[in-house]
Amino acid sequence: MTERKGTAKLDFLRKIETDIQKKWEEEKTFESNAPAVAAETKNKYLVTFPYPYMNGKLHLGHTFSLSKCEFAVGFQRLKGRNCLFPFGLHCTGMPIKACADKLKREIELYGNPPRFPDEDEEEAEEETKTVDEIIIKDKAKGKKSKAAAKTGSSKFQWDIMKSLGLKDEDIVKFSNAEHWLDYFPPLALEDLKRMGVKVDWRRSFITTDVNPFYDSFVRWQFVTLRERKKIKFGKRYTIYSPKDGQPCMDHDRQTGEGVGPQEYTLIKMKMVEPYPAKLSALKGKKVFLVAATLRPETMFGQTNCWVRPDMKYVAFETFSGDVFISTHRAARNMAYQGFTKENGVVPVVAQLLGQDVLGCALNAPLTTYKTIYALPMLTIKEDKGTGVVTSVPSDAPDDITALRDLKKKAALREKFGIKDHMVLPFEPVPIIEIPGYGNLSAPLVCDELKIQSQNDREKLAEAKERVYLKGFYEGVMLVDGFKGQKVQDVKKPIQKMMIDKGEALIYMEPEKQVMSRSVDECVVALCDQWYLDYGDKEWKQQAVTALESLETFCDETRKNFEATLAWLQEHACSRTYGLGTRLPWDEQWLIESLSDSTIYMAYYTVAHLLQGGVLNGQGPSPLGIRPEQMTREVWDFIFLKTAAFPKTDIPKEHLQRLRREFEYWYPVDVRVSGKDLVPNHLSYYLYNHVAMWPDDSGKWPRAVRANGHLLLNSEKMSKSTGNFLTLTQAIEKFSADGMRLALADAGDTVEDANFVEAMADAGILRLYTWVEWVKEIISNQNNLRTGPADTFNDRVFASEMNSGIIKTEQHYERMMYKEALKTGFFEFQAAKDKYRELAIEGLHRDLVFQFIENQTLLLAPICPHLCEYTWTLLGKTESLMKASWPAAGPVDEVLIRSSQYLMETAHDLRLRLKAYMQPAKSKKGDNKPPAKPSHCTVYVAKSYPPWQHSALSLLAKHYKNNSGTLPDNKVIAVELGAMPELKKYMKRAMPFVAMIKDNLQKSGPRVLELQLEFDERAVLLENIVYLTNSLELEQIDVLFASEGDDKVKEDCCPGKPFSVFRSEPGVSVCLLNPQPFNGLFSSQIHIRQGDTKDSITRRLHKANRGIKDLSKVKLMRFEDPLLGPRRVPVLGKEEHGKLSISDKCVFHVDLEEKKVRLIDNGLTVDVGDTLVYLIE
Repeated sequence: MTERKGTAKLDFLRKIETDIQKKWEEEKTFESNAPAVAAETKNKYLVTFPYPYMNGKLHLGHTFSLSKCEFAVGFQRLKGRNCLFPFGLHCTGMPIKACADKLKREIELYGNPPRFPDEDEEEAEEETKTVDEIIIKDKAKGKKSKAAAKTGSSKFQWDIMKSLGLKDEDIVKFSNAEHWLDYFPPLALEDLKRMGVKVDWRRSFITTDVNPFYDSFVRWQFVTLRERKKIKFGKRYTIYSPKDGQPCMDHDRQTGEGVGPQEYTLIKMKMVEPYPAKLSALKGKKVFLVAATLRPETMFGQTNCWVRPDMKYVAFETFSGDVFISTHRAARNMAYQGFTKENGVVPVVAQLLGQDVLGCALNAPLTTYKTIYALPMLTIKEDKGTGVVTSVPSDAPDDITALRDLKKKAALREKFGIKDHMVLPFEPVPIIEIPGYGNLSAPLVCDELKIQSQNDREKLAEAKERVYLKGFYEGVMLVDGFKGQKVQDVKKPIQKMMIDKGEALIYMEPEKQVMSRSVDECVVALCDQWYLDYGDKEWKQQAVTALESLETFCDETRKNFEATLAWLQEHACSRTYGLGTRLPWDEQWLIESLSDSTIYMAYYTVAHLLQGGVLNGQGPSPLGIRPEQMTREVWDFIFLKTAAFPKTDIPKEHLQRLRREFEYWYPVDVRVSGKDLVPNHLSYYLYNHVAMWPDDSGKWPRAVRANGHLLLNSEKMSKSTGNFLTLTQAIEKFSADGMRLALADAGDTVEDANFVEAMADAGILRLYTWVEWVKEIISNQNNLRTGPADTFNDRVFASEMNSGIIKTEQHYERMMYKEALKTGFFEFQAAKDKYRELAIEGLHRDLVFQFIENQTLLLAPICPHLCEYTWTLLGKTESLMKASWPAAGPVDEVLIRSSQYLMETAHDLRLRLKAYMQPAKSKKGDNKPPAKPSHCTVYVAKSYPPWQHSALSLLAKHYKNNSGTLPDNKVIAVELGAMPELKKYMKRAMPFVAMIKDNLQKSGPRVLELQLEFDERAVLLENIVYLTNSLELEQIDVLFASEGDDKVKEDCCPGKPFSVFRSEPGVSVCLLNPQPFNGLFSSQIHIRQGDTKDSITRRLHKANRGIKDLSKVKLMRFEDPLLGPRRVPVLGKEEHGKLSISDKCVFHVDLEEKKVRLIDNGLTVDVGDTLVYLIE
């Protein structure tokens, strides 16, 4: 970005913002209450945003999402709705506690302030560590991970805190987790207030048991859910952090958000003795190579198993005493799933490489081969499965390719010590019939794609894509016991059969790598825990019903919801570490952060009466209510319509007021969030609402508006790269309104949006320029035109304003703020600029002030500070926040299109004039450009030339008969070629058709009409002064094409005028200005036949822009045209010896003698070669 030259405009905007925010705060503009008496209809609007997590300052990503709420409230206020935008702050969960404990640990290890070892010391220390376990390095990880990005470039929490601008003596306080709750929430509120958000701050709060009122509310919710059998207890497969000793939920992860457990079938392939040397100590024990597969039904086709020669494996003892061989990563997962005697402990009996077990004989389940062998495959990944892979070459392209490599290449077999009898006799076994691929799909596809070896990775990927899903969903089994059955129907029965026989086990691991915020690679563990049973069929169906009536604003969001509700099962709602609310019936557990944040929007409705804006709820309650008084029965009465009045010492009128607030404000009219929360928080939001209010669908959410992530200058935001802005930084850099303008312009859809700093800078200039223009108009309003506002440009401007109001309202209603900004500011301003350019007769005062008022209202939701300021400039005594959306008058679309035609014609004339002025091409290259033309004739056509008329009629017929579509160009060309009148025009006919098709896409079926909907000639003549001046011509004539030559008749068609430029001859005359000290000068101009005082004055103005008002120009001639110009003018007697030229005079030019004469009242006089002009 280029360096700013100064900050005056920015300072001006920020000064306005400070003053306006103070005014709003003093007037309590955004504090909203339920009416004292319930009305029949609730004209209310409740909008919410997921409360941000308080482990740092708010950044631009938060701001982008919450700006959607902010703009919505601004618009709905203008529409007359009673709006409420409450804002809470989330502190539940592990991150704050983990950061505090990390600080505590750093102080213990390195002192206060800590002296950390430098990187060289650390590396040396790492090298001397003894390796107790095999650590799998992720080879795919080249760039900085998300985990590193979230913590910045430093690995020490102390340094991270320092990067926030904190001093050493302050950082130490953050080793106490509660200090975070005191420090960051007030900063968030301060930043949001500087942004000018329309929030009712009385309703703000923080979460966790630090806030006794919110703690009581969450306890009530969970007691209710448990009573309704939504919460259960038991062992569940859960993403788990061994380091933290608890489940790792989405909000606790550095990487792997949204990742769940993946189920595999663990195939046990028994090793045949004698065992290889590395395992000789296990003689007499059962040893199994264990392979994780997603396709247990294909085990009938096993021909061998694969291991990677250079990969590290472990042999470990299982609960039964058997020994399994897998990677250590897989063994670690199994240890948390009951595979080993001690939970979480891998009892390693041997460490080995894959090459140590190559050639081992195995007994595998289901296969027709009695013995198979462990063979080498070089492409096995370390981060997926167990490192042992079953081989089914009939249906797996990778397997058949690797098997063929070994069969064809004796050197390869010899390299890995593989004997011929371990490979050569084994052929693919037909087990599945796939339509179009037969019963050996993998060999067939590999042959078709000419795959030569395991190194043809791209072709192998294509082969797998072709057969894998088709085999699963369309394949039919060929093996006994399951013959004729669909593959997808037998997967589970075959898995169960193998498990029952002891040939297989269920094994789970994360779908992708998950790293906890404590930088621990997570596993899948079987954990005893409380969980929300989102898989319950009845509950799921209720959530589906709620989704059906939910407004999602785009199909992608709805599909995301539908997919989530389809797969969502149990969700662990408890943990033992972190901050939050304790489970009421089992206080060793904390309620995790995605579970205490599902219906808190209901708490907003009463928070102001309980907490009164004290964030931690520990101040005096406005109603004098104590937290311990908020019993389950009291909460029931407030939130459940059918609940009886509780036994309580809280006054009845207070309880009724609390209930009235909830009943009035609920449900949530729209919740705005990033799209990444749809598969978790937003889905849980639906589930919990239908669970808490199962018989009152009127309390279920009405709308969810999801948006994409925010890029900064087209790149991902990242602290580590410096491409990052906090909310504070953005406001200081661009002002609140400048930032808000750029946020609105960043993007509307669920695709990633882009905040462009150059746009924000340009926004500052636009806003400043706009308000300065308003001030200028107000100070000069007496110079504006009054009377009827009925000129062509008046009427166009009024229609364009009304159209802009209607379009902008539609965009605001759909929460499409980039589009609203486009139509309600950029295009609205463009309409004003066009009016200023075209209205030669002057701007009309009423229209201009109507425009200023309309523009202020249209932009107010996005840039409220500047608009409030502009509102006061207009003399409005009441706040803009109490104003109403402007009422749109009638829109004359034809008139708007005729104005667009005028602008296009003017543009076309400029291009043609530029082309006319180009020098003619010559071989010598010394041609001079022609003299600038003085005149132009514009021809307009009443109808199309006959050949175009025929083509257009054909297109219109097809469009009508084909329900609004046109056939392929080949079809049209054949039909046009068959028309006798078009044969000589065929080279021009198809380009004409292409043009019409293009215009049809842009403008709709009116382009097929044979005549225009407005009078072209009348539009051009009404704006002839503008056209003449903008082209700097003397005169433009507008004629019909029928008055032109054959070329004009051929080339001119409706909507596309034809122009001819020419230079009228004249005689050069000097125009003197004898008045001193006025900055005006002599000009040499041409006088042409028939010129008048008016045409001379206009020509003079073009040559001398210092003349501001042509009505004050007085044109004179010398009494003695020969001696007069030679006499020295006398100061104060500039008119001496000169005669005035009246409006009725006409100039006559003798081109041969190069003389100019003036005809005045029938008399002809010679004027010589000099005239005089005075400014009165």
